[in-house]
Amino acid sequence: MSTVAVVPGSFDPVTLGHLDVIERAARLFDEVHVVVVHNPSKSALLPIAQRVTLLEQAIAQAGIAGNIVVTSWSVGLLVDYCTDVGATVLVKGIRSQMDLSYETPMAIVNRNLAGIDTVFLLPDPANAHVSSSLVRQVASLGGDVSPYVPSAVAEYLAKTELP
Repeated sequence: MSTVAVVPGSFDPVTLGHLDVIERAARLFDEVHVVVVHNPSKSALLPIAQRVTLLEQAIAQAGIAGNIVVTSWSVGLLVDYCTDVGATVLVKGIRSQMDLSYETPMAIVNRNLAGIDTVFLLPDPANAHVSSSLVRQVASLGGDVSPYVPSAVAEYLAKTELP
């Protein structure tokens, strides 16, 4: 029996930290669905379709091997998507105690709602300080984000007029 995992995120934009989590999940599970989700509490920089495209490009450029599906989900609960694809686990990257405090209640509710367990992965120390919001801020002020994001993202942001 194969184990299907879901790596959800807003990926706005995808960072090297996200790729680290995706790569490690691909080594741990038979099939990994990387799912771009809408976060209503955040103001998005990139449209969801662009985030999916950049994720696909970044995963290919990084040479991440495994059975990986990149898609989006914007209707209903994330556990509904998990149930639809036969996933039994969510994978989340945790950078700090704040992330753990934020993710723990959701992990408990997801387990209660659908029996979906959550696995937390700690970051590579080189990427522990990187967040999409930090990347958005640096990029919007004209800074170089290439140390924090895959080259496909850096190139896209460099040629895109940001708010």
